[in-house]
Amino acid sequence: MRTVRKAVFPVAGFGTRFLPATKAMPKELLPIVDKPLIQYAAEEAILAGIDTLIFVTGRNKRAIEDHFDSNQELEAALRAKGKNEQADMVHTILPRGVECIFVRQPEQLGLGHAVLCAERAVGDSPFAVLLADDFLTYEGAGVTADLVRSYENSGLTQLSVMEVNSPEISKYGVVRHGKVAGSVAGLVEKPDFADAPSNLASIGRYVLTPDIFDILRNQPPGAGGEIQLADAINTQASRGNVEAVTLKGQRFDCGSVKGFVDAIMHVAQREGLV
Repeated sequence: MRTVRKAVFPVAGFGTRFLPATKAMPKELLPIVDKPLIQYAAEEAILAGIDTLIFVTGRNKRAIEDHFDSNQELEAALRAKGKNEQADMVHTILPRGVECIFVRQPEQLGLGHAVLCAERAVGDSPFAVLLADDFLTYEGAGVTADLVRSYENSGLTQLSVMEVNSPEISKYGVVRHGKVAGSVAGLVEKPDFADAPSNLASIGRYVLTPDIFDILRNQPPGAGGEIQLADAINTQASRGNVEAVTLKGQRFDCGSVKGFVDAIMHVAQREGLV
């Protein structure tokens, strides 16, 4: 069984719910206190043992590449002013040995299409997918590390799921339980509350096996006329190849303004800033 060493970050969205702030700045660079959303996700992946970060970008996303690149002029300016601690922080945005790859998604045709755009960079390896909009707090190495560990036990696709016991579950892909504890028989995208097959909602962390690419490549458009990742995972689940790992921390939906503000307040309180 191959080790999970690569992670895909789909970051091509427009971030329209944050306009005008995101007119020229990617929403993934919006800060939770003093660190942008995408850096939290990248650090989570690195803690899980991942050393290749693949960003699927779109127009006006060059700033993400700049964020993870070195900035010798800024470092030199900080050191000249005696701000060595800040210079060291800028220099070590990513630890040594971690590589970034940037892939362009030419057209926004859904999350599944974004993942498919990363196929050449991923190859035939298992890989993680992290949606930076889902800001997760967790004790220990993090949610992605849990998924990687579970994958290493079984070799199956892994979903991070959380309990949702309200009509809000209609906003998610919802797990249909398999016969064995932790197994997934299917994934139903955004069902009505009354029709939801369980109270377990799939959230923005996955470890996927590379056969997902063949499924996505041959998959017809789903909801919204887009290539949906949930539909491809549902196909894997129908073959008995998917498991779920329940979230033990907290999730903040930073794709919404309210969730973003709630995440800021949570981190500020945790750091003793308020």
